[in-house]
Amino acid sequence: MNYIGPEAILQKKQEYLIPCVYHFYKKPMQIVRGEMQYLYDHKGKKYLDLYGGVSVMNAGHCNPEIVEKICAQVNTLQHTTTIYLTQPIADLAEKLSEITPGNLKRSFFCASGSEANEGAALISQLFTKKSKFVAIEQGLHGRTKLTMNLTGIPMWRTDPYPSGNVTHIPAAYCYRCAYGLTYPNCDLKCARRLEDVVRDGDFAALIIEPIQGNGGIITPPPEYFQLIREILNKYKVLLITDEVQTGFGRTGKMFAIEHWDVVPDIMCMAKALANGTPLGAFITNDAVASAYTRPGASTTGGNPVSATAALATIDVIENYRLVEKAKELGDYFKNALNDLQQKYRIIGDVRGMGLMLGVELVKEDKIPAFDETDNILEQLKDLGILAGRTGISRNVLTFQPPLVITQNDIDHLCMVLGIILSKVSDG
Repeated sequence: MNYIGPEAILQKKQEYLIPCVYHFYKKPMQIVRGEMQYLYDHKGKKYLDLYGGVSVMNAGHCNPEIVEKICAQVNTLQHTTTIYLTQPIADLAEKLSEITPGNLKRSFFCASGSEANEGAALISQLFTKKSKFVAIEQGLHGRTKLTMNLTGIPMWRTDPYPSGNVTHIPAAYCYRCAYGLTYPNCDLKCARRLEDVVRDGDFAALIIEPIQGNGGIITPPPEYFQLIREILNKYKVLLITDEVQTGFGRTGKMFAIEHWDVVPDIMCMAKALANGTPLGAFITNDAVASAYTRPGASTTGGNPVSATAALATIDVIENYRLVEKAKELGDYFKNALNDLQQKYRIIGDVRGMGLMLGVELVKEDKIPAFDETDNILEQLKDLGILAGRTGISRNVLTFQPPLVITQNDIDHLCMVLGIILSKVSDG
């Protein structure tokens, strides 16, 4: 194929795309091929992908077992929409009822995480007959009008006319506590703030990521969700967990909320659900589902190709024990990052679970190391390693790789990162 190269793509992008569509790197590359945990640019350079398309490619890029089933489905039936009966969407709904926690059973399929969160918000209002929502500062829930208002990250709240129906409370960001307290002596004040908000009685639901991805891999302490659940039950407010980034083995459990032994009323998913094939969904229990009876549909949601891709993806995750692998490799990876933290003062905090890890980079007095993070990300790319960059101050190096990576991949990253950090520290 005749690749036009990064410069020509940038020129077309600047001329034909809306300016909000941004990209990583000062000198971006043209990605043309993927193979499990690797990506390749138009010149054939190989990159170890430790970001997974932002927590999407859990089963690996172009996983041959998934690709084979997608191609077979495309050659048979590509699209009919939900007004006709097809088997993959029903089989997928059945499978999700089996692998999600507790009494979650009934699914609605759409094409993205934003739509899934939007639908979850709608059904929570239908069930509770209440209008307001609580969300978490530093959370990210989508690009639609409502989900942008639910989002608690300023750079993603583009809407100049925000809704008055959303109240944000502080995140469980122990490294930078909003109240200046220290865990565990804080009495989980960030969680207790929820009761101050919902006691007015008109809140339909709290929407929350079990681990905040774009917020900087913010990971709540062990008691957090039990307290959240207790408060919500007291005031009859639903719990919506946004597992768009954390789902399907990413954190060492099939779904991250399982680390806290809490069952949500509604769970949202996308991204890794179909390993990059566009598909979103929310799943709920029989009681909440019973409130949504008027006709509803998503033209491409749960189409035969995407549903087949999702079923194949779940098969790969289960057959190759990728959930257990994420736990084992995640523990190894986190320990290696903690070792780097002991050597380099620029690493202020290491957090996360499984293969969803963040390294917050700071200067003196915890001042966010914004420029340094940008520089490190660029150097990693030049040396053939792709990572993420998240957090309110964009100073968290983020690792959300395909779950098919190896211990050797982790060792290679830590070696390269150590070399880069030593130069940054010397500078």
